[in-house]
Amino acid sequence: MATTDPCRLTTPADGTHEAPSPAVTGGEVIRTLLWILIVVSGVVNTAATYAEADTWVHLTCGVVTLLSAGTLVARHLRGRR
Repeated sequence: MATTDPCRLTTPADGTHEAPSPAVTGGEVIRTLLWILIVVSGVVNTAATYAEADTWVHLTCGVVTLLSAGTLVARHLRGRR
């Protein structure tokens, strides 16, 4: 009788096994990059506050954060359909 042990490292004797799935999809990469962009923009905005930078630096960081967050929300809502 064959056992189905999920921790077994060998393939079944009959040669049937599932095809490997891709490790990382393109959507996951984009989502990760958008989150990184949001975090970096927030850190730059905070550093600009302490450095008393010009207003355009804060506005640029805000626009980048807004666009990244909006893209994440749109992708999430589109994926729910």
